[in-house]
Amino acid sequence: MKLVPRDTVLNFDDFVEQFFNTGQLSGESRSGFFTPRVDIHESKGNYQISAEMPGIAREDLEVTLENGVLTIEAEVHQKISEGEEEGGKVLRQERRYGKFTRSFNLGGDIKEEDIDATFKDGVLTLTVPKAEPKEPVSHRIQIH
Repeated sequence: MKLVPRDTVLNFDDFVEQFFNTGQLSGESRSGFFTPRVDIHESKGNYQISAEMPGIAREDLEVTLENGVLTIEAEVHQKISEGEEEGGKVLRQERRYGKFTRSFNLGGDIKEEDIDATFKDGVLTLTVPKAEPKEPVSHRIQIH
């Protein structure tokens, strides 16, 4: 299994953007896209991916698997307070709003149909069962 995040390895654009925008949090771009922080654990029978999804409702969360690539997506919309509607202004904004996205190349040693997902207290936990290792097949090739 190659649990290397697809969108974070040697991303030169993010590196340059971080260099010129030091007040911005890592993993977040000016376009409002950012990647949730994840922990990945391996046990004998499975991999477990836990992703922080603060402020996300279960119904706004989407997990897809396509061609061996697992993608976690969600979007958090900024709520405008009553004071802002009446001409108030934001003095400081540190909470993140926008689209969460994170992708992982799972490779071929997993059971795609048995992936399980749970969501509790703002943490998405994906359990990805490992496939049984295949015994190498050896046979003699007849030469004609």
